[in-house]
Amino acid sequence: MTTIDILMITYNRPDYTRLALSRLLATCDRNMRVWLWHNGNDEETLAIVRDALSHPNVYKFHHSIENKKLREPTNWLFDNAEGDFLSKVDDDCLMPDGWADTLRQAHADEEQFGVLGCWRFQEEDFVPNLARKKIQEFQKGHRLLVNCWIEGSGYLMRRACVEQAGRIRELENFTRYCIRLTELGWKNGWYYPFLHQEHMDDPRSPNTMLKTDEDLARRMPLTCKNFGATTIRQWTEIMKADAKYVQGASVDPAQYSGWRPKVRRLLGRVRRTLIRTEKERARICY
Repeated sequence: MTTIDILMITYNRPDYTRLALSRLLATCDRNMRVWLWHNGNDEETLAIVRDALSHPNVYKFHHSIENKKLREPTNWLFDNAEGDFLSKVDDDCLMPDGWADTLRQAHADEEQFGVLGCWRFQEEDFVPNLARKKIQEFQKGHRLLVNCWIEGSGYLMRRACVEQAGRIRELENFTRYCIRLTELGWKNGWYYPFLHQEHMDDPRSPNTMLKTDEDLARRMPLTCKNFGATTIRQWTEIMKADAKYVQGASVDPAQYSGWRPKVRRLLGRVRRTLIRTEKERARICY
């Protein structure tokens, strides 16, 4: 049986970490190894991580006093893991039953698959008329909503991708890394029908801690903060816009030359428009 090495990065969200980590471990078989990277010194979160170290599927642990974000922890996995497949699961996502079996089998049946993902948007965010042209069928009936990139959680990537493309570069994020893989000929996308990973930072998710605007102010996600959203409704609209954007995005990697300004401008324009519209509605209603 092929082996899978999975990274989870934790920081200061004990409620989410407890759920996400326990759920990840519950979905592991004996051929899956979990690598835990903890940033900072939040005592409650760190205690949850340390309690899990005796679990048979926890393979490595690293504690960084400094918050290292994505690149360094991911390259720690890329540089040191020896599994056939690599993965990362965020500390605010709950993985579905059988996710690894399904994605591992898809990889076994189709050699051109690079990064296959679990979908973390809501059922209501799926737009069939928009996504249909991007849903492609491959060997043995496997289907993907093909895209040049996927989100950096709940994915399964061939080790051969890292052997060819190397580690994540300085100033590069996982989006750009996936686009680079697409340029090299790998096929990326979300397995379809979707394997849904529950994103707990989505206010529509059953286990979210973001139920009120006050909750959002206390526990604001970084993306939400970056785009100036201050209400649950604004944050929800941003996520809906992101889902719609990826369903319609071009599958041609050449479209993302100078990808960073293009993608950021497009997403930023959509998000800011949504926020301005929401604020204007609130002003009128008031």
